[in-house]
Amino acid sequence: MTKIVLITGGSRGIGAACARLLAGKGYEVAINYAGNSEAAAEVAADILNAGGKAIAVKADVGDPEAVRSLFATVDRELGPVTHLVNNAGIITERGAFVEMSQETVDRMLDVNVKGYIYCCQEAVRRMSTQHGGKGGAIVNISSGAAHIGSANDSILYAMTKGAVNSLTIGLSQELARQGVRVNTLSPGLIATDMPPADKLAAAGPNLPMGRPGTAEEIAHGVAYLLSEEASYTSGANLRIAGGRP
Repeated sequence: MTKIVLITGGSRGIGAACARLLAGKGYEVAINYAGNSEAAAEVAADILNAGGKAIAVKADVGDPEAVRSLFATVDRELGPVTHLVNNAGIITERGAFVEMSQETVDRMLDVNVKGYIYCCQEAVRRMSTQHGGKGGAIVNISSGAAHIGSANDSILYAMTKGAVNSLTIGLSQELARQGVRVNTLSPGLIATDMPPADKLAAAGPNLPMGRPGTAEEIAHGVAYLLSEEASYTSGANLRIAGGRP
């Protein structure tokens, strides 16, 4: 079976690392991005130049119509999605919870929660044996913030990731006999453009391993959860955080 993976937020950071790694493992890759077309094109070009197959597709995952169009484009250009990496996530404002604007609340819920829901729904319609599919696997990227809470910084983000964890638990059970596995991966502090540089510099040395992780280290965990090596793994939450609980 041809393995076709859609990676949301695939133009940079963890998503880009997943795209490159999975392409090297024989997946055909759909790189979703919201705004940075140059970065998405660069990831796709790297894959194509290495002999793989990739497309870049612009879509705001917080918009259900855009998500439907995204999956339809992948259907047309690669084929039905067999694997999904739900990775797109944002922090639009940091600081005290009481000061979060309605715009911030709405936007973060749209992308970080509703976007995961919409993408899972479209993926299940293509993967589930109950819907005529041949099975598949979903990895929802969460965060240790769901357990830590991120007080005085990004409680709203932490809350959205708690929702992602609950989505995985329920959906993994609902789809267990429909040929679809659903798992979560919860990174710790990772050296991407999401954490502020001062946080990476200050917190990294205090982690048990003494450093932040890399996007590539997270990608290897994603690759395992998607693979047949994890055929009896569903509903799991894999924490990759350098020893931090």
